[in-house]
Amino acid sequence: MSLLRLAPALALVVLMTGAAAQQVVEVPSPDRSGSQALMLRGFWFAPPAGAPAPALVLLHGCGGPYGAGGGLSERLRGMPARLQAMGVGALVLDSLSARGERELCTQRMGTRAVTQLHRRRDALGALQWLAQQPGVDAARLGLIGWSHGGSTVLASTNRRHAEVAGAVLLPSLAVAYYPGCAADLARGYEAAAPLLMLVGEADDWTPAAPCKALAAAATGAPVQIEAYAGAHHGFDSLVPLRLRTDVPNGAQPGRGVHVGGDPAAREASLARLDAFLRERWGLAAP
Repeated sequence: MSLLRLAPALALVVLMTGAAAQQVVEVPSPDRSGSQALMLRGFWFAPPAGAPAPALVLLHGCGGPYGAGGGLSERLRGMPARLQAMGVGALVLDSLSARGERELCTQRMGTRAVTQLHRRRDALGALQWLAQQPGVDAARLGLIGWSHGGSTVLASTNRRHAEVAGAVLLPSLAVAYYPGCAADLARGYEAAAPLLMLVGEADDWTPAAPCKALAAAATGAPVQIEAYAGAHHGFDSLVPLRLRTDVPNGAQPGRGVHVGGDPAAREASLARLDAFLRERWGLAAP
């Protein structure tokens, strides 16, 4: 029997990841499983005790939220700890396990069992879950996603989608690391919240050009973009750059995609993220 069945849904088990206390939770998604609500596994890093604090939903890429050892990936361990140090809560959401998937990266577009429709619903449901948590300021909720999760950020903040336009609760800000921008560029992007996109100029998986075009054409709330010269997909990672030949959906199908960290772009993007959160949410300077 899984840990998720051993205790109440919203407070199941407390683990430790570095200095950050991690609570495994179940988060209901508006995307239903038959007649039942679909329950997603989440990892809740509560903000420090005190005045109501802002909180972010963290949306994984196509590889899912887990690392090689089965726990959360380095990125999804490190970011919550960074956010907690700023006084911000973080909910890491797993959109794949409840749907019987481990990863999407090697699946061709159009054949994937988990789509942006599913993930948009997950993100909107997670915002509602966050708003109900003790110590969270429901007026300061946000989304941050990487790659496929970055595309989810766009899909969850674009008022051209009926589900977004009619949502009861929307984020007050959003951040997308190297998202795929082509779909929302083609649809037209009307930002429901201030958006920051962080992209690599050398990205051959989700190219920067459509994101620049989206930022230039966007309507609604302000959209900002930072593009880092020479940086590839996953530039904020600590993993060295490598060529993945198992990915069929790159800018040049059949040639693989480059993925890996760029120390200068990583540090610059983290500093830009910090400044964006502090400015938009009125957080104290470090």
